[in-house]
Amino acid sequence: MEIVELSYTSMLWLSLAIALASMITSITGMAGGVLMFAAMSVYMPVRPLVAIHGTVQVFNNAARSWFLRSSIRWGMCIPFGIGAVLGATVTTLFIVKYIGEFFPLLILVGLILYTLFKPKRMPQLKIQDKNFFWVGIATGSLGIIAGAIDPLLAVFFIRDDLTKEEVVSNKSLMQLFAHLTKIPAYLFLGFSFIDNAEVIAILSLAAVIGARLGVIVLGYINTKVFFALMKVALFCAAGRIIYQLIQMGVQP
Repeated sequence: MEIVELSYTSMLWLSLAIALASMITSITGMAGGVLMFAAMSVYMPVRPLVAIHGTVQVFNNAARSWFLRSSIRWGMCIPFGIGAVLGATVTTLFIVKYIGEFFPLLILVGLILYTLFKPKRMPQLKIQDKNFFWVGIATGSLGIIAGAIDPLLAVFFIRDDLTKEEVVSNKSLMQLFAHLTKIPAYLFLGFSFIDNAEVIAILSLAAVIGARLGVIVLGYINTKVFFALMKVALFCAAGRIIYQLIQMGVQP
């Protein structure tokens, strides 16, 4: 893979953008990963971009989970992590070459729209902690097929029995597990962590600083406002996925 070289000016602007994206994730529970990817795409080719983005996200989510570690529910995160590893492994070895992105993304949009627009009498997607194992399998698989793990996780966290700190901390830890499953794939594809260590270190530091600032702001946000912001971010993610599906449908 290519070695990414950035000017001091480019590195400064990109670091600021990543810090802001990380801060947004801490405040709204999602959306920052997409913004981070978009910012990186301005300065990097696609192949190293995917690997660097995933690696920075590992540090980003690890920091956010650590800052909110008192709110982590290991009973849901450990089953998820096991499922994510299993889902990513099976999909990579046996499934990915047989399944395209269209139908997994279509199912994902359906889950998002149900979560956002369901009538009040319809139940929330409120599952037992142990059943996050199945969410892990789905997330690990979808991460390999389409890369869209953030919106899938979000639909299982818009629920009235979790605090905003529990949502952000546990969702971040789950995303950490999911991104970790991709690192062997980056190595297999020839990505050099050593040759790109400086860029990864600077951007990861920016993400950690943004995560810390966002966690501080999170403490002052009303819970109702937090879930409203999370729903807005999820709605934007649904629109982006629908646009992606339309593009797939019109391609010859």
